[in-house]
Amino acid sequence: MNDAARSEAAAGLSADASAVSLPESVAARPGRGGERTGAGRRLGPVALVVAGGFSVQFGAAIAVMLMPRAGALGVVTLRLLLAAGVLLVVCRPRLRGYGRADWGTVVAFGVALAGMNILFYQAVDRIPLGPAVTLEVLGPLVLSVVASRRLVNLVWAALALGGVALLSGGGFGRLDPAGAAFALGAGVMWAAYIVFSARTGRRFPQADGLALAMAVGAVISLPFGVWEAGGRLLVPSTIALGLAVALMSSVLPYTLELLALRRLPAPTFAVLMSLEPAIAAIAGLLVLGQGLHLLEAFAIALVIAASIGAVRSQARLAAGPTEPARGQK
Repeated sequence: MNDAARSEAAAGLSADASAVSLPESVAARPGRGGERTGAGRRLGPVALVVAGGFSVQFGAAIAVMLMPRAGALGVVTLRLLLAAGVLLVVCRPRLRGYGRADWGTVVAFGVALAGMNILFYQAVDRIPLGPAVTLEVLGPLVLSVVASRRLVNLVWAALALGGVALLSGGGFGRLDPAGAAFALGAGVMWAAYIVFSARTGRRFPQADGLALAMAVGAVISLPFGVWEAGGRLLVPSTIALGLAVALMSSVLPYTLELLALRRLPAPTFAVLMSLEPAIAAIAGLLVLGQGLHLLEAFAIALVIAASIGAVRSQARLAAGPTEPARGQK
């Protein structure tokens, strides 16, 4: 998770712009792609989102390879510290002119960001990447169902739960119960991340709030990383790999998604983000050699279908009874 900084922009399980893992000030910009015609003009932003998804998940795969050197908590610290450094330099956020409520919101955003990453990396340290992301994505999915208050979304929730039941084999015995619990906990923090990302986006311009929240998350994670990894965090090769994780899992996908959201309707973006579990499974297979059984692949497909169904249902609701959702096929 992804913070995803899934991203990421991750969340993407509601058709409303606030459901993506970027601040609302970015996500709420008009989707110019909805004003254009022709599939060719939409291919560019779609490719950006897909590329961002691959960047996030392959970054997570590199993080798993880094864990024997620095531990799960050490990897979180390296990722957040280095990503915060890059974002602070690039964004140069203004610190004056904000009230207590503004800073409270950005701190809550940072806490959610740190919690999401800490729990997710604890999960992928114990279970394969694909199932971990599949379980994590339940958090935004549940948030989407609760926010919509529509009966049809209960069907999508049931479909997702069916996928999770298949994935767990009836009791998470195959996956390691602790790893599954960490992934589910990361999903809860992902839902909180979505909420506070939107609130931060309303209070801070551009990506300033994201940069400040990343710094808060880095400060929170630092004691845990030092406790687990100590001086190993200062090994040059470890720092280099940590920088690769920070760039691939935070900085690069956020940039690609920001560019895509300027031309892509939020519902389309959300559907694309629902493919994250499949991308994670591919990354786990190619980088880590984590193969999936046929039943596990089917379970992941069920969760992806539920996520896409919830997104499209929410998009139709947002569009109203007579006017089709902008950019919706």
